[in-house]
Amino acid sequence: MDKDFTPDLITLIDEEGNEHDFEILDKIETEDSEYYALYPIFDDAQDSLQDSGEYYIMEAVIGEDGEEELAEIDDEELLDNLAEQFEERFEELFDDDQDYN
Repeated sequence: MDKDFTPDLITLIDEEGNEHDFEILDKIETEDSEYYALYPIFDDAQDSLQDSGEYYIMEAVIGEDGEEELAEIDDEELLDNLAEQFEERFEELFDDDQDYN
């Protein structure tokens, strides 16, 4: 059986107007907010090889214009808690013991 996989991609624009492309790895929804784990996408394969492999955790917020935006999380305790949750979810999702045949 052939399984199709199409990643969820998003482009974010920073304060200087530069565009950055990310793959959405996962999303956690709480009563208060939504949080996304994002992995950068590189145009050059060499850049990808040199990358540290770190992902970013962002929070969905409503901007001044009323549009949903993704923002950095300043609360270190919340960020650590979310990272732990994402890591557990990644382990379940990418468990090496699964049989793919």
